[in-house]
Amino acid sequence: MPRLTPETRPRRVLAASNFVYTVGSGLYLTAGVLYFTQAVHLPAAQVGLGLGIAGFVALAVGIAVGHLADVYGARGVHAATLVVQALATAGFVLAESFWAFVLVVCVAAGAKAAGLAARSPLIRQYGGDRPQEFRAYLRAVTNVGISLGAVGAGWVVQVGTLTAYHLMVIGNAIAFAVSAAIVLLLPPVAPGPVVGGPRWIALRDHPYLLLTALDGIMAIQFKVLTVAIPLWLVGATTAPHWLISGTMLTGTVIVVAFQVRASRGVDSPAAGGNAYRRAGVAFLVSCSLISLAAGVPAWAAGALLMSAVVVHTVGELWHSAAGFEVSFALAPHHATGQYLGVFGLGAGLAEALGPGLLIALCITWGRPGWYVVGALFLLTGLAGPPAVRWSLRRQLARPPYLAVR
Repeated sequence: MPRLTPETRPRRVLAASNFVYTVGSGLYLTAGVLYFTQAVHLPAAQVGLGLGIAGFVALAVGIAVGHLADVYGARGVHAATLVVQALATAGFVLAESFWAFVLVVCVAAGAKAAGLAARSPLIRQYGGDRPQEFRAYLRAVTNVGISLGAVGAGWVVQVGTLTAYHLMVIGNAIAFAVSAAIVLLLPPVAPGPVVGGPRWIALRDHPYLLLTALDGIMAIQFKVLTVAIPLWLVGATTAPHWLISGTMLTGTVIVVAFQVRASRGVDSPAAGGNAYRRAGVAFLVSCSLISLAAGVPAWAAGALLMSAVVVHTVGELWHSAAGFEVSFALAPHHATGQYLGVFGLGAGLAEALGPGLLIALCITWGRPGWYVVGALFLLTGLAGPPAVRWSLRRQLARPPYLAVR
C-alpha cells in the first residue's frame, strides 16, 4: 500500500495544498453548472457556450504562464494563479448576465490552466528521483478531495436556494485562497537558467506535440464516466438510475487505491508508450461492454455497466501513468513549466470538445458510436509507442545549450 502522507515536508505541503484546492473544485464540478442555470437563471445553451469559450481561452494561458514559472520561479507564480482563481470564483456571485458570466469563467479557467502548468516545476523540484510517481500520488489525493467536495455540493443541490449556492461559491473561493497560502510555505524555487536559442522551444518539439495530441485524444475518456455513461444509462438502458453514483464511486475508489501503484510500473518513456497501448485496448473493451448494456434486463445492464467501469478505470490508470511519465521525462529540466503547459493543451481540447463528441457519437448515434469511440481510443493507444520512440530520438539529437545567461 502507498504511504498515506509523503516522506518530505515540501511534498506534504504540495499534497495539502492540492487537497484543499480539490475539495473546492469538487464543490464546483458537481454543482457549478447548476448554479448558473438554477440560481443565476442563465439558459443552459449560454452556459455551455460560455464554458466552451473559457476552455479555449485556457489553452493559450497555460503555455505562457508555464514559461513564466520557469523564468521567474514556480512557487510565486503558482500561488498567484491560485489567488486569481479565488478572486474570479468569488466573482461568480456577481455574474448576473451572460457576458459577466463569460468574463469570470474565462478568468477562472485561464487561472486553473496556468496553475497546473506553474505547479509542474514544483513537482519536478520536490518530487524526488521519480516526480512522475509523486504526480500519481497527487492524482489520488485529487480524487479524495473532489469526492469530499461533491458531498458538500450534494447538500447545496438538495437545498437549492440562492443562499446555499452562494455559500458554495464562496467556499470554493476560500479553498483556492487557502491553497495559495499553503503553497507559500514551500521553500522558494530558483528560476531555471536562461539558455540560448528560441524561447518557445516546446512549440518546436514536433514529437512532443504529437504526444500531446495523442494524449489529448485519449483524454476524452475522462468524459466517458462523467458525461456519456450517465446519459446512456438513463436514456438507453433499464439499469436503476442510482447506479450513476455507483459508477462514479467505483471509479474514484480504484483511482485512489491503485494510481500510485500503477505509475510505479511505468518508469521510462518506453514503458509509457506501452501503457498508452494497454489503455487503448482497455477502453475498447469498456466501450463495447457499455454498448451491450442497451436492450437487456436491468440486472444484466447493471452488471455490464459496472464491469465496463472497472475495465475503463484500469485503462484510466494506465493512461494517466503514461501521461505523467512521458510529459516529465521528455521535457527539458529548464523548460518544465513551458513543456507541461503545452502538454496540457491536449487535455484542454478534450475538456472543450470531448462532451460534444461523445454525445454525438455514443448518445445520438447509439450503439455503433460506442464502437467508433472505442476504436478511436485503440488506434490512439497503438500510436503511443512509435510516437515515444520518435521523441526519444529527437531528445538524443537535441544540441547542447548554446549559452546560459
